[in-house]
Amino acid sequence: MQQASRFIASLGSLRESCDSGDIVCAAWNRAVGKKIAAHSRASKLVRDKLVVEVEDWLWQRNLMGLSRNILKNLEKAVGPGIVNDIEFRILPPRRGPLVAQASMPAFELSSPNDEANGILDPGLRRIYRRKRLKEIA
Repeated sequence: MQQASRFIASLGSLRESCDSGDIVCAAWNRAVGKKIAAHSRASKLVRDKLVVEVEDWLWQRNLMGLSRNILKNLEKAVGPGIVNDIEFRILPPRRGPLVAQASMPAFELSSPNDEANGILDPGLRRIYRRKRLKEIA
């Protein structure tokens, strides 16, 4: 049974409606396997050169050594003549999600010995601290 990516690549009219770059990028994970796919991503196809984004220089160097095998696997997946070369580019490290920190205004900051801590109502305690700050300033 033929792989879907190779079948689509072989059809002329359907191939025109589907960009060959999209087909190759979709076949990348299957062509390289799970481990390599976790550290790389096929970005785009420029003419017959596939641009692949990698995590760091070590992955770039190792994948350059495997490029002939990867090209053979891609040829099996999408058909001959679509990809003839691979360029590996190092991506800058991505920032992870940041946790928002609640910022407290200066009048909210207090020491454990602050007399305002004796005021039970938080709204009144805040008003008292603001007034005190105005008097000090």
